[in-house]
Amino acid sequence: MDDAREGAERGSTDPGGVPSVPDPRVARSVPEELDEFQRGEYRPEYRVDLERIRFSPYFSRLSAVTQVISQSGAGLAVHNRLTHSVKVTAVARSIAVSLNGDWGERGALVRDLGGCDPVVVQAAAAAHDLGHPPFGHLGEQTLDRLARERFGLEEGFEGNAQTFRILTRLDEYDRAGSGLNLTRAVRAAVLKYPWTREQGEGWSGGADTPRGLSPRRPGEGARKFSAYTLDLDDMLDARHAYPEIARRQQTVECSVMDIADDIAYSLHDLDDFYRADLLNQAAVSAEFRTWSRDRAALAATPLEQLHRARRTPGHGLELLRRRLVARDPWVAQDDAFAESVARVADEVVDGLLSVPYDGSLAADRALAVFMAGWIARLQHSIVVTRDPDIRSGHVSLDAAAFHDVAVLKFLQERFVLHRPDLAVYQRGQASVIERLVTSFAAWLDDDDDVRRAPRRLLDLVELAAEDYLAVRDRTPELLPTTDAQALHRYATGRGIVDYVASLTDAQAMSVANLVSGASERLWDGGQGL
Repeated sequence: MDDAREGAERGSTDPGGVPSVPDPRVARSVPEELDEFQRGEYRPEYRVDLERIRFSPYFSRLSAVTQVISQSGAGLAVHNRLTHSVKVTAVARSIAVSLNGDWGERGALVRDLGGCDPVVVQAAAAAHDLGHPPFGHLGEQTLDRLARERFGLEEGFEGNAQTFRILTRLDEYDRAGSGLNLTRAVRAAVLKYPWTREQGEGWSGGADTPRGLSPRRPGEGARKFSAYTLDLDDMLDARHAYPEIARRQQTVECSVMDIADDIAYSLHDLDDFYRADLLNQAAVSAEFRTWSRDRAALAATPLEQLHRARRTPGHGLELLRRRLVARDPWVAQDDAFAESVARVADEVVDGLLSVPYDGSLAADRALAVFMAGWIARLQHSIVVTRDPDIRSGHVSLDAAAFHDVAVLKFLQERFVLHRPDLAVYQRGQASVIERLVTSFAAWLDDDDDVRRAPRRLLDLVELAAEDYLAVRDRTPELLPTTDAQALHRYATGRGIVDYVASLTDAQAMSVANLVSGASERLWDGGQGL
């Protein structure tokens, strides 16, 4: 790190030797006093944050949390949340280094917008999936529903908000109540959706609505959000260091992390599905070939008819094209979409998928070369904009890369995620989450036995109770009620949700069997709970 960067991280000094105002981006929630050893050591603050995240048990836990398909269900080594996060970090760092080292017009704009420190980006990428519960996205949806229905938590559960809660509250470094006590820069860089769930009301979900802010259904708030009301002060404090960033926009470093997540998700899941032989080349080819051949006729087909026959070859891609045009007119282009369909058809469908994966060294080499080429191209398709569209960010993919990622995601969603056999498996996993929440709620209501509940569960309920009381005393208008009994119910629910979300897939299965009496092994999976 050069002298200028080190000065920015520690607080710089003017030529006369008088300390200048410290960079607000390196400020922590709670100021830290360095011990004698730390005071004499080189201690760049963002590197400290990165190491705190990497050494966190929440980070280690990701090695046993499903990405899309579970390792046990697929029968081979597939990506989990940890390997995904590691690869997102690598992609994000490459983009950040390029932007940070750009001394032309693009680099000047990045610096005007608050900068793009590669270590901040790495830290955010490492942390971005910490809040994912067991069993992937269906686990997230199940926890969200249970939080609302069983405990009356209007904010439910959201993986991004859970990540921020872990960093700022649940995962403690060396003092109670301040989480990992990260710098503002890193906290801001994980805020992909810098608002609370309640702020999703009143938005149409169309082209004038920021990504993720449209409600699921009326009265349910934002589809995606990055902070619960309990953690709102920490979010506002982090964002305070970036006055040049509009209220609902990501910081530059957050945008880079978000793009890297999209790139990794679109390609590394394709890697998994190809290895697991889950992509039927004939079916995929029919979809792409039919859309390209009947493009004009499909464009004239009524929307309702497309939905009714969505599994008919070509219809899925046409629905995707229309969705992009309706929601993202700032970048969606019919010609660019057609070029991406042709490119994916040529290189993925008729290229990669035409030769079944056989586990040979030659197959691994071919797959590695394919992935490296696509990642390199997407990494170099970065655009920086001073005044981005409301649905974009200051850093975004160019039109060609944007459409490529959308088509790659469609391929996986249409031909893997909608498979009935996967749906059956996931429904079973959702029932595990429901058993856990139901059992823990009953346990905490049992006055005679509540003291024997898992210590961490009791701690998390107590933390949530403290948080609700703090909000009640400081900003009671943010709560649906200040009734003590209702707040106790909310705290119990939030604590249970925090606890269940922190389990690995295997722990969730094992503990669900234990608390429901389905297991006869007394010490089966209960360590550290």
